[in-house]
Amino acid sequence: MSRIVRAAAIQISPVLGDDGLGTARKVCQAIRDAAEKGVKLVVFPETFVPYYPYFSFIQPAFRFGGEHLELYERAVIIPGPVTDMVAEAARDTGMVVVLGVNERDFGTLYNTQIIFDATGEILLKRRKITPTYHERMVWGQGDGAGLKVVESAAGRIGALACWEHYNPLARYALMTQHEEIHCAQFPGSLVGQIFADQMEVTIRHHALESGCFVVNATGWLTEDQIRDIARDPALEGPLRGGCFTAIVSPEGKLLGTPLTEGEGMVIADLDFALITKRKRMMDSVGHYARPELLSLLQDRRPACTVHYVGEHGATGPVAPSNDEAAS
Repeated sequence: MSRIVRAAAIQISPVLGDDGLGTARKVCQAIRDAAEKGVKLVVFPETFVPYYPYFSFIQPAFRFGGEHLELYERAVIIPGPVTDMVAEAARDTGMVVVLGVNERDFGTLYNTQIIFDATGEILLKRRKITPTYHERMVWGQGDGAGLKVVESAAGRIGALACWEHYNPLARYALMTQHEEIHCAQFPGSLVGQIFADQMEVTIRHHALESGCFVVNATGWLTEDQIRDIARDPALEGPLRGGCFTAIVSPEGKLLGTPLTEGEGMVIADLDFALITKRKRMMDSVGHYARPELLSLLQDRRPACTVHYVGEHGATGPVAPSNDEAAS
């Protein structure tokens, strides 16, 4: 009998102006709301906690120092109060949760994706390998250690953030690990309709090429939030549109109606028989691959700024960072 998992992609607005925990509380409530609908996997938008750094898209770098420092103060320490809250919600509901956060590791912020299993355990914490355009003034770079697919209660899950989907080798790294459900995250409320159009093409193509389901979540800003962030009517336009919360089958078909505005969730039952149906015809990392002609080299070593050498010349362990403490 084929396995079926009910999944939800959440389109949701952050809580701005508080201590950073308001958005996390909203995440936990959304998890419980989804559980009431029988959902077993839920995906939230890119760096949703405490909020995506929209300010960096509409202001020059020399002007947004104050906003950047505020984000430092509200960013997520892993492990910490935010991950404890979400882990408890995942455990209480038996839900697999994919959450995007602004992670603080001492003096640097990262665009981080966290996968919680239904037990509340953190299965994966990965960082966006290359922040996009304006984001490079906000976040540091991730490494290849996080390009992993993990076994969860909902199946084999991989995740990428936003324009990482335009890095075909990053996508292929997950495909070679036979992901069954790909969790995609974009900021939403950014750039305009063209961003939503591009997003649809991107996630549907990955579903076809990988032969997996794609669950994609984008954020949403209310009109009041747009005004508060922009502080100038001339800057409000770039903070509208660009939302496409959706679920795609391995055949590239949209499951349910995508959300392009407002808060809500897209829910679909993922029938794993469709994965086999697709891969029987086209398995890009199996019978349709030509590894003797084309193959991928991936460096999975965590990025490290220091390597200690012990008394006898052996390399010794590095003092753990926040990143390592969570693993």
